[in-house]
Amino acid sequence: MYPRAKEFERRARTEHGLDVDVQEFPKGTKTAADAADAVGCSVEEIASGIVLSADGDLVVSVTSGANRVDTAKIADLLGVDGPAVSMADAEEVKATLGWSIGGVPPFCHEADVPVFLDEALAGFDRVWAAAGTPEAVFPIDPGEIVAVADADVTDIRE
Repeated sequence: MYPRAKEFERRARTEHGLDVDVQEFPKGTKTAADAADAVGCSVEEIASGIVLSADGDLVVSVTSGANRVDTAKIADLLGVDGPAVSMADAEEVKATLGWSIGGVPPFCHEADVPVFLDEALAGFDRVWAAAGTPEAVFPIDPGEIVAVADADVTDIRE
């Protein structure tokens, strides 16, 4: 197992009492379609962790792979101007959250940041989220993401 995926697995267990079933795919799961093909689920069941910068602070959007995050909706939720929300810088993501873009899990971040869960994911019994690398994912009940990440379930899709 890749060291970062192993680290996520360890942190999920020690910090949250979760035994996650990390699965790795050497061809990668960089896009929602790649991840869905790899695990054998629909693109809608992929929980894509998108990190945004909102007026200089990071926020994690866990969005269904079938949807795009609406930065204006994130801005409204946070009470900032729409143009102040954009994709976060990769180096800032790594330095602040401890994970690289493409492998950001919905929890186990180095810093406490707001997490929003796409309401479209809430209707599934199981979704697949990044597990620390672009090649690793794990299945989880969306309700567990909400509980563990203290995520707000809301409409964040375009």
